[in-house]
Amino acid sequence: MAKQTEIYLDNAATTRCDEEVLSAMTGAFRTDYGNPSSMHRKGFEAQQLMNSARKTLAGTLRVTPAEILFTSGGTESDNLALLGCARANARRGRHLITTSIEHAAVAKTMEALVQEGFELTVLPVDSFGLVDPSAAAEAVREDTVLISVMAVNNEIGSVQDLPAISRAVRAKKPDVLFHTDAVQAYGKVPIDVKTAGIDLLSVSGHKFHGPKGCGFLYIRKGVKLLPILYGGGQQNGLRSGTDHVPGAVGLAAAAGRAFAGQQDTMRRLEELRDGFIKEVRETTEDIRVNGPAGCLPDDGSSSFREKAAPHIVSLSFPGVRAEVLLHALEEKGIYVSAGSACSSHAAKNKPGTATLRAIGLEERYLESTIRVSLSKDTTKEELHSAACAIAELVPSLRRFQPG
Repeated sequence: MAKQTEIYLDNAATTRCDEEVLSAMTGAFRTDYGNPSSMHRKGFEAQQLMNSARKTLAGTLRVTPAEILFTSGGTESDNLALLGCARANARRGRHLITTSIEHAAVAKTMEALVQEGFELTVLPVDSFGLVDPSAAAEAVREDTVLISVMAVNNEIGSVQDLPAISRAVRAKKPDVLFHTDAVQAYGKVPIDVKTAGIDLLSVSGHKFHGPKGCGFLYIRKGVKLLPILYGGGQQNGLRSGTDHVPGAVGLAAAAGRAFAGQQDTMRRLEELRDGFIKEVRETTEDIRVNGPAGCLPDDGSSSFREKAAPHIVSLSFPGVRAEVLLHALEEKGIYVSAGSACSSHAAKNKPGTATLRAIGLEERYLESTIRVSLSKDTTKEELHSAACAIAELVPSLRRFQPG
């Protein structure tokens, strides 16, 4: 019996590691395996690899290598940025701002800071998942020290106008520090940290064909931060622990590949996304496309085009439970997700995810939403197969749905 062809459309959860990335990491595992903290030649060679990786990553953001701190991924980067920054600057103020559609790595960390005595304002979003810059400015107080706004939402693909939010906030209080979770944005949509006024930026390697368990945090020079890990004092005392040399090498290799063809990949993904949305709408009745992508592709000049991530499509099929559709597609070798890979752990038995509730999605859509997410490896043929499978499955699942 021939093996069923797999169509992987859950790239916002994780991507397949590139062969070139694995190859680069193998050398660091097998040949340049020294501990960068060691004072002999093997340690020096490993440290050179770390320096080279840091330089590559800094180049993708046009910042200095000294502003790049290696971490285990997006969650640690978010935790260090928020906990480290809030605690280091607590004498200036204890008020924090975030949004209602943040990843759990930000939302839960903010909740932890509230337990430490900080005060938190959670900004609402509109029906497209977008933050109003004026609302962000209105939330700023005399004791506000930090705002965290996700660059691209991981469930519905909303691309925030970070420069506008930053300008509005700084016009009210110039010394407010600005953090962004850029896990779904890095390598996929343009980010200019200087134009956007970003002080801290979180990245995770497995979202752009790099290794899992590796990421980095950009920390603008001059930003005060306290560590959340203590030990041997590696990375200037901000992140103790033996440096993960193969991870840093793989992270840099993946970033270099992502940024080398970023514009071409972005345009190609937009075309694939638009074509997929159009086909699903034409072949399946009573569906909803959530987020800014819901306004596409009918109006090619739409201002929503720049507000929709090229790789994320959120689809609601009322009358069909998301988990049921997910597993029915899985039976056909098609892999999508319901909400996000992390949302099920934070749902607290409420219908839908926090993001879907925040955008005011009607109840009939809350438990009927799947996410299709693309990568540079996704093909038009794969998306056509997925659209055909959805068109076949949804009507039959609706007939058997209880109630």
